[in-house]
Amino acid sequence: MFYTLDIPAIPIDDQYLLLLFKEVLVGLLLGLIAYIILAAIQIAGGFIDFQMGFAIANVIDPQTGAQSPLIGQYFYTIALLFLLTVNGHHLLINGIFYSYETIPVHAFIPFENEGIAAFVIEVFNRMFIIAFQLSIPIVGCLFLVDIALGIVARTVPQLNVFVVGLPLKILVAFLALFVMMSIYIMLVRNLFELMINSMDGLMRLFGGA
Repeated sequence: MFYTLDIPAIPIDDQYLLLLFKEVLVGLLLGLIAYIILAAIQIAGGFIDFQMGFAIANVIDPQTGAQSPLIGQYFYTIALLFLLTVNGHHLLINGIFYSYETIPVHAFIPFENEGIAAFVIEVFNRMFIIAFQLSIPIVGCLFLVDIALGIVARTVPQLNVFVVGLPLKILVAFLALFVMMSIYIMLVRNLFELMINSMDGLMRLFGGA
């Protein structure tokens, strides 16, 4: 499949350099919006790792060079495989192509539009809501385990709950992950729908719509 664009003749001058900078800025901002939404998976994994006790065993994310939670990296890998399975990368390529219709090459971004900042803040807030939805089933189960361990510690003082608690919480977390995997796939599908819609909405704001 080939894409062709009708680009008007633009003289190479100071305005040309500004338009070139505008194209780079649009690509960076669209990528930032997509990454902000996908960061919900990493944040949800961080919540779960903290409750499981895996927070001390982070791995290095090769994309950012920062430490990434184990469960978050596991969720992120499954999400990317799901995106490739449903041909979501084709939607992203189509979005890049049709962005030149929404944001003309010879036009500038209306930064005086206050809706751009409000839109980014709204997407940022929804990212935390999605992260909470992804992590709450596992975190809720581990919270109940903590309550049960507290009751056991009070009724059976001879039992060392610090020795029993960590393996028990890891076991419960893996069982809950196995049970909740179908719900997780559904939430990931909604996550990618939000990502595509957010990128489309941001492009429309950049185009002055």
